[in-house]
Amino acid sequence: MTTISSAAPSAAASSAAASRAGSGTSAATSIPVALDPQGPPVPAGTAAASRRRELASFLRSRRERISPEQVGLPPGRRRRTPGLRREEVAQLAAVGVTWYTWLEQAREIQVSGQVADAIARALMLDRTERRHLFTLAGTADPHPDLDCPGLSPSLLTMLGRLEPLPAAVINSRYDVVAHNRTYGRLVTDLDAMPDEDRNIMWLAFTDPQWRERMLDREENMRLMAAKFRASMAQHLADPAWKALLKRLEQASPEFRAAWERHEVIQPDSHVKRYLNPLVGLLAFDFTHLWLGPQSGPRLTTYTPADELTRERLDRLYAAVLAEEQRRPAAGVAAGG
Repeated sequence: MTTISSAAPSAAASSAAASRAGSGTSAATSIPVALDPQGPPVPAGTAAASRRRELASFLRSRRERISPEQVGLPPGRRRRTPGLRREEVAQLAAVGVTWYTWLEQAREIQVSGQVADAIARALMLDRTERRHLFTLAGTADPHPDLDCPGLSPSLLTMLGRLEPLPAAVINSRYDVVAHNRTYGRLVTDLDAMPDEDRNIMWLAFTDPQWRERMLDREENMRLMAAKFRASMAQHLADPAWKALLKRLEQASPEFRAAWERHEVIQPDSHVKRYLNPLVGLLAFDFTHLWLGPQSGPRLTTYTPADELTRERLDRLYAAVLAEEQRRPAAGVAAGG
């Protein structure tokens, strides 16, 4: 639990924190902006400047709608303007007051994904507002809620109707956007994992339970890395793709080795085998239903490859339903 002081940080602390938060560098690196809080006007006529002005206006509007009491701060003395003060938002987001002031003045400074996330939480943004903030900031959301343009109520209904067959919506980055109950317990309890870890590549290369229970693991990992490389050709400048690639390279020597082979493979069909902790070995054929361009999200459905798997799948589904009766839960999970 974080305790927030009502006292504003000192100017020196704010300036140092501003440099670290805005640039992601050490305290010795300064943000190349004039210290005069009035400063020169933001140059007009460029897309970047227009986006900074829009971001500044958006942040001010969101800040002014929140009362101190809503975020656990004392009301303090009489306020000249509605909502939170800039220094209060800076405190809530753990960034420097000077840096946040520059942000609301549309200064030419960089906003990291982590800092934008902290600001979004401090301003209590909803899902649409959060997406708008990251778009204006020009940075990747570290917790993107795994949005999928093709995810609709009717599709979620379809996922539920497909039970007991395991089914999930997976995007081309291998994020699990939504899944039904059987898929959620196919290998381990997917719902118990953080949103950012619900990525098949990440699980296959780094999660001990997935590594143990996904059979034919080495071949599957090689194929996934090759398909990921083929898909990434269309997203080379996308911050979210680059962030996932960096995360995998840092966490998994096996991924680095597979990535360095420069193999490219389009999605195909083959039998997938899993060692389920409740019912044992399961073997599946699977079908992709593309929800847009073939490089985009897809609905993947697993069908038993043999009669033994069909019987065990029925047992798994019965176990999931029995557990749900003991602990009520949603039938279909969507990312976020």
